[in-house]
Amino acid sequence: MTGADAAGGPPTTRARRALRRSARVLPAWIVAVLAGAAALLLPAGPASAHAAMVAAAPAAGSIVAASPTEVSVVFSEPVTPVPGRVQVLAPDGTRISGAARAQGTVLRIPVRRADHPLGTYLVSYRVVSADSHPVGGALTFSVGAPSARPAEPPAAGVHPSVAVAVPAARFLGYAGLALAVGPTLLLALLWPRRMSRRGPIRLAYTGLGLLAAGTLAGLWVQAPNSSGDPLWRVSPGELGEVLASPYGLALTARLAVLAIVGALLPPVLRGTAGRGRALAVTGLALAALVTWPLTGHAVAAPLAGAVAAADVVHLAAMAVWLGGLATLTVFLLPRAHPRVLGVLLPAWSRWAALAVVWLVGGGVVQAVVQVGSVPALWRTDHGRLLLAKIAVLAVTLGAAAYARRLVRRDPAAGVSRLRRAVALEAVATCVVLGLSAVLVQATPGRSVAAERAAESDTGVSQTLSCPLFTLQFNVYPVEVGENNTVHAFVYTPAGAPLPAEEWTITTRLAGTDIEPVRTPMLPLVPRHHAVGALTFPLPGTYEVRFTVRTSDIDQGTVTTTITVPGAGPRR
Repeated sequence: MTGADAAGGPPTTRARRALRRSARVLPAWIVAVLAGAAALLLPAGPASAHAAMVAAAPAAGSIVAASPTEVSVVFSEPVTPVPGRVQVLAPDGTRISGAARAQGTVLRIPVRRADHPLGTYLVSYRVVSADSHPVGGALTFSVGAPSARPAEPPAAGVHPSVAVAVPAARFLGYAGLALAVGPTLLLALLWPRRMSRRGPIRLAYTGLGLLAAGTLAGLWVQAPNSSGDPLWRVSPGELGEVLASPYGLALTARLAVLAIVGALLPPVLRGTAGRGRALAVTGLALAALVTWPLTGHAVAAPLAGAVAAADVVHLAAMAVWLGGLATLTVFLLPRAHPRVLGVLLPAWSRWAALAVVWLVGGGVVQAVVQVGSVPALWRTDHGRLLLAKIAVLAVTLGAAAYARRLVRRDPAAGVSRLRRAVALEAVATCVVLGLSAVLVQATPGRSVAAERAAESDTGVSQTLSCPLFTLQFNVYPVEVGENNTVHAFVYTPAGAPLPAEEWTITTRLAGTDIEPVRTPMLPLVPRHHAVGALTFPLPGTYEVRFTVRTSDIDQGTVTTTITVPGAGPRR
């Protein structure tokens, strides 16, 4: 930075004009913050649909011979039950269920052993999916014969105050991350020796404060987000449950890391830190970044490790780019001597270009996994928000490319035009932040696909009986191809869960010479439940046989038929 240090004299006339014009930068930043906040008001679709119900035992709408001793609901992602919000109601409205428990994707609801009347039973549930979003719903089944449906408990959706507070807390966290990382990086590596550090240091500490506030807000809003209550109705017990959950542990760890970073940061901001302290702060910053994918879509996505790594890269690149823009726009462009800018801006331009490459790369990896298919880009709220974010990002990159060209030509001569380009870039990136805060609340395209498959009429649910057991199964979807999942549950003739030692399923296309296909199923704990995959190579009617061995000498087989439509797999 020798050139920057030597240029500490009085500014030129051109620089003084730029200094006067820079007073317009602050209104631009006000517009940016308002634009980012306005993006939080965009519709994000139902925030309570990230894990979809894909099967149940007894199956939804089914008629069984006897009241079961347990109801199982299978979701597309791991879930955690909300205490007091999972129940089974008998036809007379009496609650007959005990405390629900979750084992991965399976929610198990014990039913009290007693004589229950014949008729229609209601299962009402509210759970939190692995990506921290609430899921609510209900289903019915009948014992003996259908009857009037019991009165359903009041729906516990997301209260409007919580629907606004959740993305607002995310926005605070993202903004704080950018304002903490960008100024710190510039102060540590690029700051001119003769320029005051007071403003950027305050900005960095403001970022840490916003980051801590956003994290605390996230802990608070998770309780009413799970229960469906208003933002202000939170009990100590609910807060305790949030703090003990994986979501709460991740945010608590983030707060602890922020406290340590705040203690280590002063010498780094003053430019006097040794290499060991700088490396420690960098490592802690990366540890804090890891807590974001642990509380979002990445933790429940396919290839979770790759998606989490991409999320960390995406966030780090965003923080460097946007935080650097904020520092550049508010402090360096208005105050630095043109010759200082001539040394500093080319270096920053290279940093920004590298950050953009990693930003786009991390975003592409997440989009490919989370969207699931190309049509989901315009058929789902998640996809449409992503397209909006890409459009604004394209404008941002255009402004960044223009600013980079000005820097390459003559950074000292183009201060005024550079300031306007950077201001536009900053406004657009704040809008991107707002869209990102809403995007993480929208149901990913892959989850929408699973939900639609579960709700569509291409699934099959049946109850089959033999002298040894009663078997209930659900296949979704039913289509040509390999993507057909089957869940099966086996019970005694009296309706009690019956553990099984071995499960196999055999399929044969009727009316052809194609050999039957025999496939083992994977037993799950408790062992009266198993899951498997079916392949239907051609459309037509298939004979399906379930063979279940319940002991060394007891084995039974039940048979049914499934018709596969002629259309190929849905896209």
